[in-house]
Amino acid sequence: MKELIFLAGWGFDSRVWQPVAERLAGEFRIGYDLDAATDGAIVCGWSLGAMRALKSAMVARRVLVGATPRFVQAPDWPCAQPPELLDSFATAVAADPHAALRRFSALLNQGDAHARDITRQMHDLLRERILDASTLTDGLAELRDTDLRASVMAVRLPTLLVHGEHDPLMPLAAAQWLAGHMPNARIEVFPGAAHAPFLSQPERFAELLKRFADE
Repeated sequence: MKELIFLAGWGFDSRVWQPVAERLAGEFRIGYDLDAATDGAIVCGWSLGAMRALKSAMVARRVLVGATPRFVQAPDWPCAQPPELLDSFATAVAADPHAALRRFSALLNQGDAHARDITRQMHDLLRERILDASTLTDGLAELRDTDLRASVMAVRLPTLLVHGEHDPLMPLAAAQWLAGHMPNARIEVFPGAAHAPFLSQPERFAELLKRFADE
């Protein structure tokens, strides 16, 4: 049985993958720790987790969901977010982490055909447990400081990019740039989805991942 490692995005832990993990439990040996992955593992990272997956060379295949090589805008990188967005979330996390994450959940689902249901799922997770403020702050710093545009051009591992058509956080153009600059990558766009296509269309996502694993 193949090993599949899920990496969550900023603000969430492994529970966010539950709808997909349940559909794939009989197909893969599922884990959530990149450091424990074997050489033959498939790593599926979402958002900040996709950035972390891009940095790892000790895997066989990558699935990058809502991915970008650089989160913050630069003169030569317009398909990103202004630094003020990170500043505002850092301030919000310092004041009230739970409220900041609820706001973030609403933001990342804007434009999704199932936005209300997905946001409700995320709010349920946040009511159960949230990450501590220091972890959230460290994640924001990682988003601010990471720029993988140069290094990803040397990545030759089979890579599947999954992106929502209406992603308000990581512009689709960023994933298209990755698909055009990584030698062995292709992109699947989910119509009607925003930043969490694996929650918007979990059945399609699970089937796509299974097919990619068998290629």
